[in-house]
Amino acid sequence: MRIGIPKGLLYCKYHPFFETFFHCLGAEIVTSENTNKKILDLGVGTCVDEACLPVKIYHGHVASIKDMCDLLVIPRIMQVCKNEYICPKFCGLPEMIFHSISGMPEVTYLPLYMHDRKSLYKWCAAYGSIITRNRSKIRHAFEHAVNAQRNFKTGISELKKINVMLAGHPYVINDAFLNMDIVNKLKAKGIGIITEEFAPASVSEAQVMKLIKKPFWTFQRSLFGASAAFHHQRTIHGIIYLSSFGCGIDSIVIDLIRFHIGEFPMLVIKLDEHTGEAGVETRLEAFIDMLERRVDNENNLPAYGQCLYSGENSV
Repeated sequence: MRIGIPKGLLYCKYHPFFETFFHCLGAEIVTSENTNKKILDLGVGTCVDEACLPVKIYHGHVASIKDMCDLLVIPRIMQVCKNEYICPKFCGLPEMIFHSISGMPEVTYLPLYMHDRKSLYKWCAAYGSIITRNRSKIRHAFEHAVNAQRNFKTGISELKKINVMLAGHPYVINDAFLNMDIVNKLKAKGIGIITEEFAPASVSEAQVMKLIKKPFWTFQRSLFGASAAFHHQRTIHGIIYLSSFGCGIDSIVIDLIRFHIGEFPMLVIKLDEHTGEAGVETRLEAFIDMLERRVDNENNLPAYGQCLYSGENSV
């Protein structure tokens, strides 16, 4: 049996679990290519206009392998942390895909709570039974999948003289085509990079607890907490936030971070389906020039003007 697993959205975080589980059951795993222009065009042509860029690209990944598999894994991920949510589009992703793309094979519909072992096994028992009726074999594959996921680490921590936090949803940070290869662009310019995975948990949580209202979204909590922690510990000289055009959660997180860090340097790059890189290059070079001037010549003080955002604002 051929199991299709598209390389989009949270594939970058959870692919060890799904691939290990189905591989242990003896299924053939079919994955899509890394994101490229063909997949982007496929996604834009099949997805609704209102969706954000990562969701459009996910449609392209699905469309590229739908005819090569018997069952497509389209994870309906509800939660990755208890009592928090990620994005409404994840909750309806199987239906969105099924009604946007014609000629679909069987897809996975059951919800997933990635922090809940019981829920994960229920999902595995349901879809593993399509391949085998042997319950012990399914349990064995499940345990292997849980271990593979537990041992899988993501994130970037390569610090240098000048360092930036690269912030954004993981499927934006980890997709080189979607983000126009910003990671390697920064490395080529000698800039150190750190991502939210490496923020000290205690400091991050302490910063989150200062908010008046408990964060509803997991990505809101992790990105704000990490940004505030790195800023508080002076680990970084600036923040580069990669945002998808049309992302509602980003519109909240970006303002939360800005109000907290005040005049601290922060560059927001909004990404959409346009693939011209010149604008991104220009903004990156200008931001890096500014960081270098602050570090080398200006003792981290703003050179001119009154700050737009202030840490005194209550959010």
